[in-house]
Amino acid sequence: MLVRAINHSDASAWERMRQLLWPSAPGEHAGEIARFFSGDRRNPAEVLLAIDERGRAIGFAELSIRPDAEGCDSGRIAYLEGWFVESSARRQGVGAALVKAAEEWGRQQHCTELASDAELANAASTAAHKALGFPLLASRFRRAVCSGRRASVRTSKSRSPRDQAAVLCHG
Repeated sequence: MLVRAINHSDASAWERMRQLLWPSAPGEHAGEIARFFSGDRRNPAEVLLAIDERGRAIGFAELSIRPDAEGCDSGRIAYLEGWFVESSARRQGVGAALVKAAEEWGRQQHCTELASDAELANAASTAAHKALGFPLLASRFRRAVCSGRRASVRTSKSRSPRDQAAVLCHG
C-alpha cells in the first residue's frame, strides 16, 4: 500500500469515497473537489490518498491548518478534517498509514499538534481514533506532532476538557 498526495486523476475516486463518508446531493462533492484542484486549498489544504497493490484508491485523509482546536494550545494545528477507509480495507493498517502521513504533513507545515473530531455516537470512529493514540478531549481528539522529538500525552482528572490532556514533546 502507498499513501500519497492526491492528484487530478484521482478526482472520481475521491468523490466516490467522500460520498460514502458524507452522503450529499449529487454533484456537491464534485464542486468542492473542482475548487480544490483549481487552487482553493483552505479546507482541505491537502488530501492524502491510500492506494492498494492493484492501484485502487482505498482511503483518504483531508487535512487543514486551524488556528485553534479544542484541547490544543499551539495556535497552528494540523487538523484531520475527514478520514475514510473502504470497508474491505479496514483493520489492515490503512487508517494508521493515513494518520502517519497526516502527521508528517503536519510537521512539514510547522505544526506541533494534530487534532481530529468524531461524533461520540460513532463508536467505530472513536475506537479508531483511540487505537491510534488520540486521547479523547470532549468531542475532539488530539496528539502531538513533534518534529524530531518523541511525544507523550499526560492526562489528568480535571473537569475541564481542555485540561484533560497535555502534549509533552521530548528533546
